[in-house]
Amino acid sequence: MGKFDFASIDRRVIYLTILLGALLPLFLPIRFTPKVSPEVKAVYDYIDNLSPGSVILLSFDYGPSTLPETQPMAEDIMKHAFIRGIRVIGVALTEEGALLAIQAYNNVVQEFRKYNIQVVYGKDFVFLGYKSGRQAVILSIGEDIKKAFPTDYRGTNINDIPMMFNIKNYGDISLVVVISSTTTPEDWITYAHSRYNVPVAVGVTAVLAANYYPYIQTGQIIGVLGGVKGAAEYENLVNKLIKAEINQPAVRTPAMKNMSALTVAELLIVLFIILGNIGYLTKKGQRR
Repeated sequence: MGKFDFASIDRRVIYLTILLGALLPLFLPIRFTPKVSPEVKAVYDYIDNLSPGSVILLSFDYGPSTLPETQPMAEDIMKHAFIRGIRVIGVALTEEGALLAIQAYNNVVQEFRKYNIQVVYGKDFVFLGYKSGRQAVILSIGEDIKKAFPTDYRGTNINDIPMMFNIKNYGDISLVVVISSTTTPEDWITYAHSRYNVPVAVGVTAVLAANYYPYIQTGQIIGVLGGVKGAAEYENLVNKLIKAEINQPAVRTPAMKNMSALTVAELLIVLFIILGNIGYLTKKGQRR
């Protein structure tokens, strides 16, 4: 019986192994707990230290193509806020973000029902919908949010929504959190933070994350959630909060699942690279 040649593994075997490895964490309780980075912890701590009744503005500026990275960020920010009694205003500066915002809110509401916690639209959360002309919208919110968004996404007059009675502009908002797959965070930093001095935190896809670390150093943003890893880090912190405050395990952990699948796939890729090199060196030694 001849020796197995690691350098000649059929690529179909490699692809199938990686595929199966990535799928396992999605269906089995295989979890890799990521170490929380300072950039993510800074966002979590800032929200965690806000007083109950405070308001954060959450901007849904992403599309379906980045859903595994961005949607868990938005959901976990909302979960964290609702547990701490913090109210959330949702807006969207991309058309696709409007539908995903409602989906994220519904997911959180359904999850909280399992914890016997009621989240009330108009009291805990309001979604004002999508509006084009993002720089103009951001500046308009700084003057009067009711002029920027006269109604919510349902068409309800904003003056008839209890949560909005005492909210006029950024002076009544403790933090802006931008979840984005585009460059909209730069507009929020330039037109909301720099002009109106409202604190800004950012959640972006992995390919964009590096662009925003310099803004942390200059103090223009609180922190960054970067890609699946950043989402999983924040979700890990929120899961611990759910366990501590509600005394129940988290029932939805999409970011942790995605991160575990990604980790398994990357480990398998590294393994096959090592095996391929072993096979190559073995062949080279035999030729000599």
